[in-house]
Amino acid sequence: MKESFWGTAIVAIGVIAIFFILFFQSITNTDEHNYHLLKEATEGAMYDALDLAAYRESGTIRIDREKFVENFLRRFAESAVLSNTYQIEIYDVNEEPPKVSLMVSSSESANTAGEIYEFDIVNRLDAILETPYKE
Repeated sequence: MKESFWGTAIVAIGVIAIFFILFFQSITNTDEHNYHLLKEATEGAMYDALDLAAYRESGTIRIDREKFVENFLRRFAESAVLSNTYQIEIYDVNEEPPKVSLMVSSSESANTAGEIYEFDIVNRLDAILETPYKE
């Protein structure tokens, strides 16, 4: 009887440990996915929003604010996980020099024994478009 109790306890602890590992792995993967998606979408949208007419006329590097927002939302939506709900906040878009500040937040939840655990995942990014300097 004593050995069977210990065997059951070890199996139960193993199942609980596997649950925690899978839950925190899901949170980590979601955070990493959101960060890389935010970074790549921002970089691509900044390149798409370059104002080539201003560069040809005066050599200044600037981006168009409306084009950036449109391209960023399109790129982010194409690669986002459809089961998550995202809140995107664009704090600052400087046209010259090209700089943007963004925040993307989502939440991850789990249901255990009638209790719901929710974690808010927030990724912030300040991006400056750098170009090589030529004299």
